[in-house]
Amino acid sequence: MTKTLTFALVAAAALAGCDQSDHTINANAPGDQANAANAIAPVDMPPAIVASKIYRCKDNSVVYIDWLAGDQSANLRTEKGGAPTRLTADTAGGALMAEGYSLIGLSTAKTVTLTRLGKGAQACRA
Repeated sequence: MTKTLTFALVAAAALAGCDQSDHTINANAPGDQANAANAIAPVDMPPAIVASKIYRCKDNSVVYIDWLAGDQSANLRTEKGGAPTRLTADTAGGALMAEGYSLIGLSTAKTVTLTRLGKGAQACRA
């Protein structure tokens, strides 16, 4: 009986040392990092590339055009692997413009008209 009583006293002392405060986790608590991540505004994805074509222009130069979904934008590169210039239009199928550039055509066409500073307008063929 002494062993049982000693064991009971040791167990009671061990439990008395435990913190009895409430440890409920509230997933909706303010300041929670998970809520901060959910509060971030959704991000719009850039338009997908629907066609990538290489064009040779009348002056024998080569341009690389990535046509983007929606027919309102394209990325133009004047060198392979060069930095792209984003050309945009106000309406689908309209002239795509950027500073120093104008592009008339569609991703499905074999010929486009490209205007560049110092070179004027010229036809370019895929």
